[in-house]
Amino acid sequence: MNLSLYLLTVLIWGTTWLALKLQLGGVAIPVSIVYRFGLAALVLFVLLLLTRKLQVMTRRGHLICLAQGVCLFCVNFMCFLTASQWVTTGLIAVVFSTATLWNALNARIFFKQKIARNVLLGGGLGLLGLGFLFWPELSAHTATPDTLLGLGLALLGTMCFSAGNMLSSLQQKAGLKPLTTNAWGMLYGASLLALYCVFNAIPFTMEWNTRYIGSLLYLVIPGSVIGFTAYLTLVGRMGPERAAYCTVLFPLVALNVSAFAEGYQWTAPALAGLVLVMLGNVLVFRKPTRVMPDDKAAQLA
Repeated sequence: MNLSLYLLTVLIWGTTWLALKLQLGGVAIPVSIVYRFGLAALVLFVLLLLTRKLQVMTRRGHLICLAQGVCLFCVNFMCFLTASQWVTTGLIAVVFSTATLWNALNARIFFKQKIARNVLLGGGLGLLGLGFLFWPELSAHTATPDTLLGLGLALLGTMCFSAGNMLSSLQQKAGLKPLTTNAWGMLYGASLLALYCVFNAIPFTMEWNTRYIGSLLYLVIPGSVIGFTAYLTLVGRMGPERAAYCTVLFPLVALNVSAFAEGYQWTAPALAGLVLVMLGNVLVFRKPTRVMPDDKAAQLA
């Protein structure tokens, strides 16, 4: 079950970038995000009400969902999309892949979970591998104020993503399922972003064409309803640090899609990066070796 959810998340989030590119046009980016998560929340509430699986939450649960909505479905997307004006998607992908390390650190701070050495080594290898994969883009950057601002926003978005992971883990420890918390979180996130658009006089326009509507529906159903539910379920099942390795793997899917759709060509450094990312994946999911107590070892000797 965990493997299926993991592969599903990687495949979905590895292809949403194409839908995001198709969203660019006459509709402002914040408005597109409002449409995406507003519709996703509506779909989730309808499904939960029809199946009678909408869980009742306390005031504390709603407050955590509000914070989760701000972190996962509002601020982080604004940070990444704004950062893309000044830094390339490759650099953003490298920064975002540090979510594995941030999740391990935050799980240690907030949940007192021991940081597994294999997770840190695997996350480090994955980060190094992405550096090789996107080296042409990384080497082209100069340390301009705009680049530093973009990097800062990408890092802030990653930290918000990690905070949302911790909040989801907290909710699941309290017995709340990701379907319910995502529905409320997406509703809160979309509502706050809608208020932001109103206060900044950003018009709620719509492009009634196949390109925009089709990409929006892909982002709503697979990208949000299925993708976030699968991922946050993994956070509860596997722990936030292992689940976050998805952020390292889905750029690989994106590059393969790019090779098919845009003519991306694999190079020797990129292939080396691919090997490092996959080795990191093996390390992250390797079960730690149990050390046998000395007295028991003496009995077996």
